[in-house]
Amino acid sequence: MASSVITGQVVLPGGVLGDGAVVVDGPRIAWVGAADALPEAFRDAAFLRAPDGGFVLPGLVDLHCHGGGGASFPDAVDADEAMAAVHEHRRHGTTTMVASLVTAAPEALLRQVRLLADLAEADEIAGIHLEGPFLSVARCGAQDPALVVPPDPALTAELLRAGRGHVRTMTLAPEGAGVLDDDGVAARLVAGGALLSWGHTDADPATAARALAVSRRLLGDPRAGGRRPTVTHLFNGMRPWTHRDPGPVGEFLVAAREGGAVLELVGDGTHVDPAVVREVVALVGRDGVALVTDAMAAAGMPDGSFRLGSLDVVVAEGVARLARGGTIAGGTAHLLDVVRTTVAGGVALADAVHMASAVPAAVLGLTDRGVLVPGARADVVVLDAHLRPMEVIIAGRHLPAASPRVPPPSTGARGAH
Repeated sequence: MASSVITGQVVLPGGVLGDGAVVVDGPRIAWVGAADALPEAFRDAAFLRAPDGGFVLPGLVDLHCHGGGGASFPDAVDADEAMAAVHEHRRHGTTTMVASLVTAAPEALLRQVRLLADLAEADEIAGIHLEGPFLSVARCGAQDPALVVPPDPALTAELLRAGRGHVRTMTLAPEGAGVLDDDGVAARLVAGGALLSWGHTDADPATAARALAVSRRLLGDPRAGGRRPTVTHLFNGMRPWTHRDPGPVGEFLVAAREGGAVLELVGDGTHVDPAVVREVVALVGRDGVALVTDAMAAAGMPDGSFRLGSLDVVVAEGVARLARGGTIAGGTAHLLDVVRTTVAGGVALADAVHMASAVPAAVLGLTDRGVLVPGARADVVVLDAHLRPMEVIIAGRHLPAASPRVPPPSTGARGAH
């Protein structure tokens, strides 16, 4: 692969470099800096310029995605079908993705874990997220309550074996019987290399605090190099944060502010109001938040009928809801749409990009991506002035981007999830 120079407003961790350049040399980034300081060695390389007012940013990293482009990870029958979802998000700037499953019968979960483990071994996805089946029935959201089961360490171990080291994270309701025991599900997950994610929970503050303490014991103190647990889509699928019945949200906010957890936020304007996203970032800091999509098959598709695991979903005006009951059933946005909505809500572009790239990459332990620095994998996204994708590069390979003529999605209606 020949070297290429990408110029435009470069989004760096500390802010936006107004007239910057990123040099891609094969699969790696070779140099980043002001365009007028480009080293002589790269001045004969091919140039790719962002449109007037356009931006250059690191490839985005999605920790929580169920599908897109009409395909669903929980329902895919083969690798080609699952890859349709991967390609849909790639062409919108998500260069690293964790494939999320939903609550299902054990045999169905094991089948999908095996299928996705093959894709992880081929480096098509960054791993697998199990959103269930050990959740709160009262807060199961768009998960099938008939398939939610009590926490089962033996099933956990079987899922980890099926994943062959690629189960990255699992969502757990900490109040489930035995979840926090010494040989409970949480301990089994960490022993198997997976990360804990607390969510779909009706926990009270004391139980949430205990879950966070167990996380520190199992994962280590983040201040001493330990890993941080995540919180599955904060606010959604959990007891609301009210002043007389506070639930777990306050404890999760405190933990994130203290560096002890990373909060997922589905900042698509439907799951969480953009003002709340801005407020959470102001409260806990950008290093405590990972923007995610929670996307399902309808991402990038027209309104219509879809499936999410065992449940029927109807998408109207860009909002996915269960056909029975009307609960919000995952997202229809790409991660770049979430970034755009977050910026429109008052968060600085550099911070929104950081929460959609560097933070989730750190959660996954991927030190070679999520930021534009020399030596990093050459995952680069070129945007126009309206933050729409023009060019996507993964490990130095140029991919076709989505059409920039597509307008930003509506923030949509809001509802319970």
